[in-house]
Amino acid sequence: MTVTDSAQPATSPQEEQTRLSLGPAAARNLSTTTKSVPQMQGITSRWLLKLLPWVQVSGGVYRVNRRLSYAVGDGRVTFTNVGAEVRVIPEELRELPLLRAFDEPDVLAALAGRFEQQEYQPGDVITEFGHQSDQAFLIAHGKVKQHGPGKFGDETELGVLADGDHFGDETLADPQSIWEFTVKAVTPCTVLMLPQRAFDEVVEQSDVLREHLEQSQAGMARKRNEHGEAEIALASGHDGEPPLPGTYVDYETSPREYELSVAQTVLRVHTRVADLFNQPMDQVEQQLRLTIEALRERQEHEMINNREIGLLHNADLKQRIHTRTGPPTPDDMDELLALVWKDPGFFLAHPRTIAAFGQECNKAGVYPQSVDVNGHMLPAWRGVPIFPCNKIQVSETNTSSILLMRTGEEKQGIIGLHQTGLPDEYQPGLSVRFMGVSEQAIISYLVSAYYSTAVLVPDALAVLEHAEIGREG
Repeated sequence: MTVTDSAQPATSPQEEQTRLSLGPAAARNLSTTTKSVPQMQGITSRWLLKLLPWVQVSGGVYRVNRRLSYAVGDGRVTFTNVGAEVRVIPEELRELPLLRAFDEPDVLAALAGRFEQQEYQPGDVITEFGHQSDQAFLIAHGKVKQHGPGKFGDETELGVLADGDHFGDETLADPQSIWEFTVKAVTPCTVLMLPQRAFDEVVEQSDVLREHLEQSQAGMARKRNEHGEAEIALASGHDGEPPLPGTYVDYETSPREYELSVAQTVLRVHTRVADLFNQPMDQVEQQLRLTIEALRERQEHEMINNREIGLLHNADLKQRIHTRTGPPTPDDMDELLALVWKDPGFFLAHPRTIAAFGQECNKAGVYPQSVDVNGHMLPAWRGVPIFPCNKIQVSETNTSSILLMRTGEEKQGIIGLHQTGLPDEYQPGLSVRFMGVSEQAIISYLVSAYYSTAVLVPDALAVLEHAEIGREG
């Protein structure tokens, strides 16, 4: 006799007569289906968490001791605007080398009010080599290139400046100086300019500013190495018995301390679910697995984007560069390698940024080789692998960043920080703590992940900022 399953589509009398065995739809009612564990699209490879060496932080705080460095005012300036009118925030002028640590609001406001707004179009010359340097420039918006004469008389590109950068301000205290480079606009630019005469007028009216400038110039004249660290006096190549210089290695008096950050959530599971629906899969275990996956995803996001511990915000300003033409090109990647030249470990970029870089390589007729990393074939540049990371955000204007880093304590690189041996530890640096059962018969678990990152020396990390993605042409 043929049994027809009620859920099965109706069959013709001829099909009923020819069926000689139990139908699959009916048989399924008596079988146990093979099923997957719960899937989650938000799970990624999380390469940063895998690649960083993790250092045990027993006291919850990691202190980075460095040699003493002199602050030289290499920060970026912030602006405000009302419509098309742009103004510099007076306190932000302290990012200029000459005004570092100068804290006189009235004088800073007077200087900010003397800046004049100017607009430039692509190709316009802002300053010209050899002319008198009697102005300071703040770039409010846009991108410019610095050019100078090369050794054999040809023109050499010296660098790219963009939003928040500045130039010419270091020469205000020396009215007799001349421009050592030419600056041309690459994109439409809005620039604030401070004439020498306006600066001199404010200096004449402020004894405090005049005294600060004298002290600032004297401090900048102290001996230091190319990294701004206090110089260690040495002697070499001498004959005989000349007196040797005495020295000592000076340290920063207030080194930075990294406190472990935390990502937490409370997982709730009803006892009825945990008791009755626990086969063939443990419901609590699967709930916990997906919760931990989400926490680890948030951890990687914070390690890149958090304003306190994130790598994008902890990169030294001198280690941040802009693209030459917009999209990320082989030349831009070479610039990053020039900044992290001491044993670079890997690049980190959004998948779309990696695709944009590949397109630029194709245009240039360059075909980078892939490298094998633990069985994964990854794109590479100059032998340095490029790992995908969707936590590096793409802006609304289709721009993103590329990170290059050196890792490890022994290499004075970037390290991950965590603390193991936590109460109720489930994974290294992650604990799952039972919080009890509520009157509604709901079981609660506190899931906590503790972590941070530390950049041991500034040249361990470099960032290519505002790389354009998907630009045609």
